[in-house]
Amino acid sequence: MARAFLIVLDSVGCGHAADAADFGDAGANTLGHIAREAAAGRADHGRKGPLKMPHLDALGLGAAIGLKGGHPPGFVARPAGLWGVAEEISRGKDTPSGHWELAGVPVPWDWHYFPDSKPAFPDHVVAEVCRIAGTDGIHGNAHASGIPVIEEFGPAHMQDGWPICYTSADSVFQIAAHEEVFGLERLLDLCRGVAPMLHDMKVGRVIARPFVGDAKAGFQRTGNRRDFAIAPPAPTLCDWVQDAGGKVHGVGKIGDIFSMQGISTLRKGGGDAGLFDHLVDLGREAEEGDLVFANFVEFDTLYGHQRDVAGYARALEWFDSRVPEFLATLGAGDLAIFTADHGNDPTWRGTDHTRENVPVVAWGAGEKPVGPVMFSDVAASIADHLNIASTPPGKSFL
Repeated sequence: MARAFLIVLDSVGCGHAADAADFGDAGANTLGHIAREAAAGRADHGRKGPLKMPHLDALGLGAAIGLKGGHPPGFVARPAGLWGVAEEISRGKDTPSGHWELAGVPVPWDWHYFPDSKPAFPDHVVAEVCRIAGTDGIHGNAHASGIPVIEEFGPAHMQDGWPICYTSADSVFQIAAHEEVFGLERLLDLCRGVAPMLHDMKVGRVIARPFVGDAKAGFQRTGNRRDFAIAPPAPTLCDWVQDAGGKVHGVGKIGDIFSMQGISTLRKGGGDAGLFDHLVDLGREAEEGDLVFANFVEFDTLYGHQRDVAGYARALEWFDSRVPEFLATLGAGDLAIFTADHGNDPTWRGTDHTRENVPVVAWGAGEKPVGPVMFSDVAASIADHLNIASTPPGKSFL
């Protein structure tokens, strides 16, 4: 039976893109630099030695990294799967741009980015947040990293109830609030309420960042994050599958990224470990003509932005260790593509994403080097595999 699985390892790039200098990212290489640091013994916290990803390496991951960033230490397998590297044309290094283009739709506009200044947000944005929240002000109003900004403003937020609003180098407006003091549903309603205005400004996402705890015991973000993203500007791979009579099963952030457009079912929760359980279950349960579209976000949120090389290496090795469990659920006619949406080199300066090419390795297409391809070629290839109609600009590499 023909089924397809598109699995995005969020931020697992493999070498700077041709236009990386425009983003200040010339030389970035998420996988290559993690492998280098691990081989040099500089990523031995909770693990030891060279980066070990034998199962994805067997499909062609090491060869894919080598296409743009030099063959990484620790990757020695002769590829037995389909392998290549993909380049993005959308002018961004963010989650929506990467996922939409992987699904066949490059972003046709320039995103709005807030200036790295204090305050970062225009008065009318602050006024609308305050109106909907029923508060006299906000905390933050600057570029910030999620955990430090909660530690800085969490105590005051618990006293006055003002939401903590911040942004980054990505096109995002993030609102952090205490689940118990401010209320989770109130936070979600606030994000939902300000999203249309920010989307009109071409801000890609409004993100709810709930947390718990206190200043004495410490603050912790919860798993109830919610992204309110602009809807894709045209039908994507998800819509193509549905139009052909198949179902699209989203895993993780996929529903948020696509504003549920073209998504039939959604499975979330349990961190990346729980999401992998969902992926394995869907490997057993998905039916002919279905697409399973999964995002594993913790590479990005827990390790890339935190510039935690050892943690990133541990997460990669953990993921690879579970790949055989998933592949065992597949059969003749199935296609599974492992890729990424952008980079987030944990050895790089700052805390933001990096503009990179991404690996493309696949099970179910035979041994096949495809060389450099485009993000949108991934969507065209899945459509080709499922024998459904697709739209330009992608071309199948199968």
